Amino acid sequence: MSARDQIAALEAGMGRAIVGQRDVIRRLIIGLLANGNLLVEGLPGLAKTRAIKALAKNLEADFSRIQFTPDLLPADVTGTDMLYRSNQGSEFRFHPGPIFANIVLADEINRAPAKVQSALLEAMEERQVTVAGKTHPLPPLFMVMATQNPIEQEGTYPLPEAQLDRFLMHVLISYPPVEDEVEVIELVRNEEIAAIDGGTDAGTDSEISPEKGNKATNTTAGKQTVDVIPQQAVFDARREIAAIHVSHPMARYMADLVEATRHPGERSPDLARWIEIGASPRGSIALDKAGRANAWLEGRDYVDPLDIHAVIHDCLRHRLGLSFEAQGEGISADRAIDTLLKVVALP
Repeated sequence: MSARDQIAALEAGMGRAIVGQRDVIRRLIIGLLANGNLLVEGLPGLAKTRAIKALAKNLEADFSRIQFTPDLLPADVTGTDMLYRSNQGSEFRFHPGPIFANIVLADEINRAPAKVQSALLEAMEERQVTVAGKTHPLPPLFMVMATQNPIEQEGTYPLPEAQLDRFLMHVLISYPPVEDEVEVIELVRNEEIAAIDGGTDAGTDSEISPEKGNKATNTTAGKQTVDVIPQQAVFDARREIAAIHVSHPMARYMADLVEATRHPGERSPDLARWIEIGASPRGSIALDKAGRANAWLEGRDYVDPLDIHAVIHDCLRHRLGLSFEAQGEGISADRAIDTLLKVVALP
């Protein structure tokens, strides 16, 4: 299969395990293809963990979950040197931490102190870990999905703006429609029945063999066999995405959108009241990366404004510093971005 077919199969495989969160699935795929990391915010029980597990299950990838707590230490994330003794003597050997995986779930990242958050974000940015003066590279395929809970903020350590800026996208998850929730009930019920029977129901989930990249063996009637998507498909897709055409007017449009957040008074009096701190150049880079990935997923070999509009809220909402006046009026970052799209001329 082509890279496009394999990524489509990956997205379809995730869709079989998750109901009512199509936007989240698409954002995860975009983050994977754009070689970026995602910050996902939503109330408990909205399939944040399930989504990243579904991605890891359908992809040839090692999965690791880190539950962030106030007593976590940086070494619990990155790993540490340990002393080994033998008849030949003693030596320190590096024992890698859970960050050394292809797909890492950083669950409730805002519950850990800044020292631990920094250790994770350094790995995200540099794609390497330095312990005791030695640098240890992370796998070529590496993605972090960090989650945070918008409620129960007591005892948490909110990420500062400089750290938020390192995430490619900030994805918000809302409650699913009632029709989708009915499907969720049926999906979970069928999975429970399959677990009791010791098998996998064909209509809900798929059995994947422990050997990565190989087709699962169909040994029981009713089980569905699928191919685990190889990592090479992601690298091939990234190569094609790198060749997506971005015209100069489109590049200027992305730069104008970000520049307007820095000088909002020149565009709109409302934006001048609402935005206190604009987006950094990482905002422009995120629009370019995510926009090209979205265009590729839509089957185009060029980026148009629809691609930018599809990802701009996720790329900029965590990069805008809203004023006290905006917060007092209940103005969200998404509302400011909606206004931004109206006042910045299309290319």
